[in-house]
Amino acid sequence: MTAEKAALPASERLVAHALSIAWDDVPDAARVAAHAFLFDTIAVGVAGRNAPNADSVAAAVAGWVGQGGGCPVLGRPDFKLPAPYAAFLNAFQIHSQEFDCVHEPAVAHPLASVASVLLAEATRSGPYSGAELLASLVAGVDVVATLGVAVKSPLKFFRPATAGIFGSVCALARLRRLDPQSARDAMGYALAFASGTMQAHVEGKPTLAIQVAAAARSAIEAVDLAAAGLPGAVGSIDGPFGYLTLFEDSVDLAPALAALGTAQRVAELSWKPFPTGRAAQGAIVATQQLMRQGLDAATLDRLVYRAPPLIKRLVGRRPKPAMDVAYARLCFAWLGAVVLTRGTVSLDDFTAERLADPVLLELAERICVEADDNTDAAAFVPATATATTRDGGTLSVPVTRQFGSPEWPLDRSQQLAKARACLAFGGLPPLEEELAALLDGLHAEPDAAGAVFYLLGS
Repeated sequence: MTAEKAALPASERLVAHALSIAWDDVPDAARVAAHAFLFDTIAVGVAGRNAPNADSVAAAVAGWVGQGGGCPVLGRPDFKLPAPYAAFLNAFQIHSQEFDCVHEPAVAHPLASVASVLLAEATRSGPYSGAELLASLVAGVDVVATLGVAVKSPLKFFRPATAGIFGSVCALARLRRLDPQSARDAMGYALAFASGTMQAHVEGKPTLAIQVAAAARSAIEAVDLAAAGLPGAVGSIDGPFGYLTLFEDSVDLAPALAALGTAQRVAELSWKPFPTGRAAQGAIVATQQLMRQGLDAATLDRLVYRAPPLIKRLVGRRPKPAMDVAYARLCFAWLGAVVLTRGTVSLDDFTAERLADPVLLELAERICVEADDNTDAAAFVPATATATTRDGGTLSVPVTRQFGSPEWPLDRSQQLAKARACLAFGGLPPLEEELAALLDGLHAEPDAAGAVFYLLGS
């Protein structure tokens, strides 16, 4: 890297990278990942149509802008909205059940915002080919992940929203082929609109998904303002009052920027096999493994999941009567109780009846998360699940990788099974094979978004 390039504002370097991506130049592994994770994201978004609070959010959005505008919403065939608000509702639906893919090192969910923005824009100003849409998706994930991996301190702002808006702006700039100046200006407006804290996470409120939704909506608005000729702040990322300066405590940006173009971050994404926070996935699999060793709800005395501090912070909360769904999704004690009683956790588990079940709540009191001394603020592993039984026995399972990660990915049948469950939860027929086939060949589609929504009946 030249000294001249290193001296450029981070916004310029991120924009230049995003605008340079061509689908023909994307490595094979990243191409496969882009297809697969867009498939996963669309299926999860359809399931989000019937997520708790989804109809209330849809009604609120319709009250703001009315219906009409031509941009469809996943799982809602007769619901059309202006592009920023279609992106808002789709992003809410994608993230609302904690089932969307994640970039673990960045502690971010790039596709909830990036894919929502691209689908909305493609139905507003398209048609855009699948190659163009997928290249833009790759660009957006690169930016979100770069901003996330540059951070060395624990989360205090909600990165899927705060970094998500910048990645979404770069993805949209790439799709619309903005000139570099306009794209950089749009990053300035992304800074003006960036928001989202971890308080909603602590309290277990649906605000988390709303923050991602707002990032998607505001990304489109930021690009529209820049395209209209309004100049934006240049130091939106690394200026004295830029994003990383204000939103993160400890940052090492130079290596993250230097890595741009050496590999596409979309290939580093992880699936979520279960509809809960990524931090709980390893503990769920470990509990299943303990059950194969003979553990069950009747024999358990105490189950301790000892893991990096990030895990304790994200899913170590204690169960309580009358938990909100958003709270329970991020409570491993309750999730572990569900696993011990039925072997897994699914979209159907988060009902008022199950959340108030005294048997589950009593069992959850015997389960906890403890933090180890890992100093990596973004570490998910290694961890250990240890169960003591009522007869004084001990069972233990080490966790060195997370199911769904690049090191242990979902195979094709598992991806299809997840998509089938999501489509069914969203009220659609079993279209997972057709949707997967469409996404496999999406790069060759002349109207990518149109083809997707046509298949889904929208």
